[in-house]
Amino acid sequence: MLKTTYQYEQTAARLVVEGLPDLSAGHSNEVIGILSSWRLQLIGAPELEGTRDHLEALMAAVMPYARHRLSGVQRRFGLENGFVSIAPDQANHRLELRSSREGVEPLQLKLDDAELADLVRCLDRLRLDNRVKLTWTFPEDRPLKRQEIVDRIPLQKRLGPPLLAGVALACSIATAWLLPLPQETKETSPAAAPLDKPETQSDR
Repeated sequence: MLKTTYQYEQTAARLVVEGLPDLSAGHSNEVIGILSSWRLQLIGAPELEGTRDHLEALMAAVMPYARHRLSGVQRRFGLENGFVSIAPDQANHRLELRSSREGVEPLQLKLDDAELADLVRCLDRLRLDNRVKLTWTFPEDRPLKRQEIVDRIPLQKRLGPPLLAGVALACSIATAWLLPLPQETKETSPAAAPLDKPETQSDR
């Protein structure tokens, strides 16, 4: 039985997967149901290859990392001792790959935004390809939690406007207390005119 090969290529990345159909699942010859190997070529880096576990670890780290970066959230993804991890590195991204073989030093790659975008497109095309019938073990995409979006704003920016508003309100109240109140002026009513004496007969 011949292996089936599919290639996903962008400007800075090329991903090649090889595999066989899973006859027990009724796959045709054009379908990959059993992944046998994969290769990833990034510009300026040695060719990467590994098992399905390595590929899933790469997708599980890179895909959510890119989604969080698009939302302005910078954090590290990947298990501490796992095959793949990726983290912010100033304006770039540091991708660290660890081999399952003993004595092999971890490989660190520095990617810019364009290279990361090309890698994500290749991985996304593989994941959405109907010709590759693999059940991936990494979690599905989910919306970011509200707290993750709030935490991306520095603390001083979050507390600045409410603090300034509180200070302004306190100053207004203090000014109102210190200003003297206007004195009340009493209104005086005009004096009542004396009543005319009743006219008597002698006054006539």
